[in-house]
Amino acid sequence: MARQEFGQYIVVDDEICHGQATFKGTRIMVWQVIEMVEEGRDWETIVHAWRGKFPKEAVAEALDFTRKVFAEHSHQYAERHMVAANAQEER
Repeated sequence: MARQEFGQYIVVDDEICHGQATFKGTRIMVWQVIEMVEEGRDWETIVHAWRGKFPKEAVAEALDFTRKVFAEHSHQYAERHMVAANAQEER
C-alpha cells in the first residue's frame, strides 16, 4: 500500500510503524494518543507528553478519524463478534 494521508496530521505508510496510522513526521501511533484521551488526559498534557511533536489540533483530527472509522466499520466488528459468540455457544 502506498502512503495515504488522512487529513493534515495523520498518515498511513507501510514504511512507517508497519502501516499503522501515525502522526506525520513522527512514529507516534494514533492509537497511542487515543488511548491517552481514553485515560482522561487533557489535550495539552498529551501534546506535552510527546514533546510537542504534533499540535493539539492533531488530537482533534485523531478523534475525528476514529469516529469516522468506527461509524464506517462498527457493523463489521459486530458481525465478527456475533460469529465468535455463536461459535462459543456451539461448543
